[in-house]
Amino acid sequence: MSAGAPGGPDRRTVTLDAVPRLGGLYARGLAGSVTRMRPARGEPVLPDVALRVAGVDTGDVGLRERLASYGRLVGEPASDVLPAGFVHVLAFPVATALMTRDDFPLPLLGMVHLANTVRVARPVVVGDVLEVRAWAQDLRPHRRGAQVDLVTEVRTDPADDAPAWRGVSTYLAKDVTVPATAELSEAHGGIPPRGSDNSRQHPLPTGRWTLDAATGRRYAAVSGDRNPIHLSALSAKALGFPRAIAHGMYTASRALAGVARERGDAYDWSVEFARPVLLPGVVDVSVRPDGARWVYEGWDARKGATHFTGSVVPRG
Repeated sequence: MSAGAPGGPDRRTVTLDAVPRLGGLYARGLAGSVTRMRPARGEPVLPDVALRVAGVDTGDVGLRERLASYGRLVGEPASDVLPAGFVHVLAFPVATALMTRDDFPLPLLGMVHLANTVRVARPVVVGDVLEVRAWAQDLRPHRRGAQVDLVTEVRTDPADDAPAWRGVSTYLAKDVTVPATAELSEAHGGIPPRGSDNSRQHPLPTGRWTLDAATGRRYAAVSGDRNPIHLSALSAKALGFPRAIAHGMYTASRALAGVARERGDAYDWSVEFARPVLLPGVVDVSVRPDGARWVYEGWDARKGATHFTGSVVPRG
């Protein structure tokens, strides 16, 4: 792949036949995590590849049904325009496939989702045939380990210089050491320092979500993301959680749906995750205008601790 081509400079493209299934990727990732958790020799290095999948048909009947189910679950109005959260659902397996490669230096097991930033430059609509690319970049220190960005781009025309949709997901690999070549980044700190309850003064809520124990399973059914930490208390406890937790992208997508009519077809969307939402649970939510943008946050209705914060900025 030539420098400057989609997928980042100086990365070679590896083309996959189809979007992989997350179930098989999680099995591979969990098995590979055992090896990656052992002390490594030398400095961790990210793979210099971009994974590519072409010909992703959004007009497929099964995909249309998933879109309708997704919309009902998170509160998006019915439309032929794919909301940014659903485009993430379609593209996420390609990024996950990169994290399960043998040459990816961080363990998938225990990886913490810190933040997402998404730019929707133009709408992706039902019937578009997509090209998806994903790569990893910017491995850097975090106060509790190492963080890395997984970049995913979606094009409706492979010849386009700029993607229709671009997402950057930031993850933390706890207790992994990387050289501190620059000032420790706190831009996506996500997990508060030990001893902090991450509580703050919250505004008056504009809504309250009462989430039952099956919330994770319902999102898994429409997203295909059947990570065990979201499915049941039993499977979550096996991975160190007191009970199942809500998908971060479910909560962020539900907040995004709160401004579905105000955001337009092109917008920037960001979210930072602070504390997981344990299921069942109650989340107070505020979605409100702030100048030219909309801001949102969700917090524990009883303790006041923040779960997530974010913004939506129309680009029209």
